[in-house]
Amino acid sequence: MDRIFRALADPTRRQILLSVARSDCTVAELSKPFAISPPAISRHLKILEGVGILERVRMGKYHRFRLNTHPLAEVQAALQKLTTFWIQRLDSLEEFLDAEEESQKRGKL
Repeated sequence: MDRIFRALADPTRRQILLSVARSDCTVAELSKPFAISPPAISRHLKILEGVGILERVRMGKYHRFRLNTHPLAEVQAALQKLTTFWIQRLDSLEEFLDAEEESQKRGKL
């Protein structure tokens, strides 16, 4: 999961993933919106392929990339656990603060 987070840390790679999520793309199609060289795009693609988020599909002489969401499911599960944990903690804090506030109101009466 650490490798996936490192891959997603780069804004260019996140943009590439958003493009591929809309539809399968070639390297040339993915290169268009970026002001970086095709070899730089290829390096980003290799990183995303390496963590399994992108899959390369050969179609004749062209390579198209498609999104593989399976590795992202592990990340989503971890984030969901953290979200649940913090929601529970914040709910407990809110209950505590409400009880403290009520206690202070009773003490002033």
